[in-house]
Amino acid sequence: MIIKKFQGKTEESAIADAKKELGNNVVIMNVKKVKPKGLFSLLKKQIFEVTVALEDEKDKYSQMQPGTLKTDTGKETREQKIDPIHTKNDIQDKSEKNLETKIDSLQTLLEKQLIRREENNTEEYRLEENKTQDDTKQQDNDETFIFTQLLYNTLIDNEVNEKFANQIIEEFGKSHKPNMPIDYILSNIYQKMILKFGKPEGIQAAEKGPKVIFFVGPTGVGKTTTIAKIASKFKVEKNNKIALLTADTYRIAAAEQLRTYAGILDVPFRVIYSPEEARNAIHDFSSYEFIFVDTTGHSHHNEIQKETMQEFLECLGDDIEKEVYLVLSATTKYRDLVNIADAYHKLSEYKLIFTKLDETETLGNLLNLKLHTGASLSYVTSGQNVPEDIETFNPQNTVKLLLGGKR
Repeated sequence: MIIKKFQGKTEESAIADAKKELGNNVVIMNVKKVKPKGLFSLLKKQIFEVTVALEDEKDKYSQMQPGTLKTDTGKETREQKIDPIHTKNDIQDKSEKNLETKIDSLQTLLEKQLIRREENNTEEYRLEENKTQDDTKQQDNDETFIFTQLLYNTLIDNEVNEKFANQIIEEFGKSHKPNMPIDYILSNIYQKMILKFGKPEGIQAAEKGPKVIFFVGPTGVGKTTTIAKIASKFKVEKNNKIALLTADTYRIAAAEQLRTYAGILDVPFRVIYSPEEARNAIHDFSSYEFIFVDTTGHSHHNEIQKETMQEFLECLGDDIEKEVYLVLSATTKYRDLVNIADAYHKLSEYKLIFTKLDETETLGNLLNLKLHTGASLSYVTSGQNVPEDIETFNPQNTVKLLLGGKR
């Protein structure tokens, strides 16, 4: 296996250079923008770096040490370890400390806005130096209203749907008591939002036999790369016995990309063209712990492709455990996400994976889809690097961001 990086002014020129040197059979593994370095870097334009792979009979992976990847950059050859993906389940205490810091920051910001409002109305407050108990209560209620309105606006700015933002504020209002301190209000809403997300549910082994995992979703969301990241996690970190299948026969590049990852991980790979071939493949790999199946990405409006997809999802017998994961991009518009989620819900129950978190400034759609579908969130990805850019969904971190915290 030869893996090389090529750079060019455009993505197309870099790919053209790769094909010119290695041939048309190269597989595109990664594309990213690279900032120029050096004294005059500010005057230079960004360039594109393309990582490609090519099978080389002279370079067998069986000769490598387990867990290493040989990379040929053209100038020198080096070995890189395939690092396991860390799910961060062992850092709850640190997360709580970070949470307190970010909540304090948000609380300070909102308190300043309340103080500024009071200063702008100083004369009004001076008119009544001797307030009655009802007046004081009214002032407390006004401050609570202003604070919750600021939280509401923060949720809307982070593209939480108005329906769900109103739900959150209204639920707090039902449990609200007079003279609540601001930090209590913030903590209360924070906890309610975490409960709405629920506990993330990742992939677990079957009680008996293999667990078959179908990855479904529209085109362009990164299903194949996501499968590679998860497969790396289970193979390298947990040393599970896995196999990779693809039913995506429309895009040759996708099948070849998954074949390349299978070669790197030293796991079996097969292309399946029909539900019958899927059953045969699963029978052949019945001694494996996990079988990951990539499916064809298609428009949720295409009824014929939806019928074909349903045949694949229903091809297994009752004795085989399966799960379906709907892969969605965090950059997709909410209305489109709802239509996609509804369309796939008619085919099967599923869990959610969100990709491209690094390509958006707002994460409201994660909460929107969770509340709209009721489906559990499992994994999120933040880049194209395999296997680093994936982790188990973290509701605490997500809620902090939705309430105005910084990444």
